[in-house]
Amino acid sequence: MSQFGSSGRGPRRLPFGLLVLAGLAASLLAGCARRDHVIVGSVPDDYRTNHPITISEREKVLDVPVGAAALRMTRGQRDLVAGFLAGYDEEAATPVRILVPANSANAASAFMIAGEIEDIAHASGVRAGNIVVQSYSVAKPDAVAPIRISYYALSAGTGPCGRWPEDMLDGSADNKHWANFGCSYQNNLAAQVANPNDLLGPRATTSVDPENRATAIDQYKARGVTEEFNNQSEVAY
Repeated sequence: MSQFGSSGRGPRRLPFGLLVLAGLAASLLAGCARRDHVIVGSVPDDYRTNHPITISEREKVLDVPVGAAALRMTRGQRDLVAGFLAGYDEEAATPVRILVPANSANAASAFMIAGEIEDIAHASGVRAGNIVVQSYSVAKPDAVAPIRISYYALSAGTGPCGRWPEDMLDGSADNKHWANFGCSYQNNLAAQVANPNDLLGPRATTSVDPENRATAIDQYKARGVTEEFNNQSEVAY
């Protein structure tokens, strides 16, 4: 018997069309087994990383305009100074500096108003020993220079905004943030934090007022539940 079969003929050959179909099927199966995963929306940089909010001691500065003929502070100036010193931390007790122009056209008026600023600082909780009054020279004697008030306080903030080291369209094809992206948002968020320590961790809970709690529970029990509420409620109490 021949090794090719009883008929003695050579091995059967498949038609060319079947070979093509078999090749296509094999390629389709290989395509199903091997997939190319494309990650969309993956941004390698983050605005919180580029512009992190940091907690540090920063100088707060306020310039109070003073007219050359002013004899006392206006109501608006008083409110401005009081609002500025409202953020002063009495426990930190950092010095409050009041810089008064010495050789300007409004030097005499600034000297009198500086005394009123001291009174407002006392009323805001600044101790007398922490108020430092100094003078500074003005380059132009005919200029009307302001009184500068400054003190250091623990505050939250980021670096300066407005950095454009490169064209913002250079990274658009790679879906990357530009350098200034998110800076103003981070700065606004940091400015709205009343207590910067809250960003470092939670505060300790205060003690419970048992009398107030008992009163609140009694009021809750005494108000009752209406029949209409019971009929519309999905929970059976």
